[in-house]
Amino acid sequence: MRIENSFIPVRGVGETTERRLWEQGITHWDEFERDAVGETTGERIATFIEQGRDHLAASDARFFDEAFPSQERWRLYEDFRDAACYFDIETTGLSHHRDQVTTVSLLRDGEVRTLVNDPDPIVGEPLTREALREALDAPLLVTFNGTTFDVPFLETSYDIDLDAAHLDLRYACKRVGLSGGLKAIENDVGIERDRPDISGRDAVRLWKEYERGQTGSLETLVSYNRDDAVNLRTLMDDLSTTLHEDCAGGLV
Repeated sequence: MRIENSFIPVRGVGETTERRLWEQGITHWDEFERDAVGETTGERIATFIEQGRDHLAASDARFFDEAFPSQERWRLYEDFRDAACYFDIETTGLSHHRDQVTTVSLLRDGEVRTLVNDPDPIVGEPLTREALREALDAPLLVTFNGTTFDVPFLETSYDIDLDAAHLDLRYACKRVGLSGGLKAIENDVGIERDRPDISGRDAVRLWKEYERGQTGSLETLVSYNRDDAVNLRTLMDDLSTTLHEDCAGGLV
């Protein structure tokens, strides 16, 4: 499902109207004609399509993030998949006011990077405000539970504003009946890890060991964190296919 297949952001267009358009063979903006719906709705759809083309050409995912109903924002994925930044953080605890970020792994433009809260890490790059701003400067951010954890943690800890379009896969997973943490969901859909026995609690332990001088613990932590970031794209690829089938039922 692509943004150009969608009419549901338009005021007055719900799931029923959108499906009726698809059933008429109007499955893409290029195929829309005003007389397919009432005059007022037809004018609104035509206006949205005109604006949408300009925002797509400008790679403005934020426009569509605001236009789509929250439960339908997964439709941004196909258009912005290659430009998205998939990221995950590890921390010393759950409070973004008391605890600190230890590592941030990001997959972007086919490259995996890890920023480490150390001015001279043995692996990865130093984690700084400037490095974060540059690494996360993407039209679409993809996380798991990032709405309530990763994003506020980084914004508080590094005084940055992550206002890009954001797909939180925790909610996309719920729509297709997948619940639990990221590792449990990966197991459910058949995504394998190099280090399946490591958990978030282990990530805290590994950082503490590194602070005590056990350098191998940082290498293990970085490997674990990178799996999180890389697997987000694999998981969203799977979710996108499932959500498309559930939503369009073969019509699009």
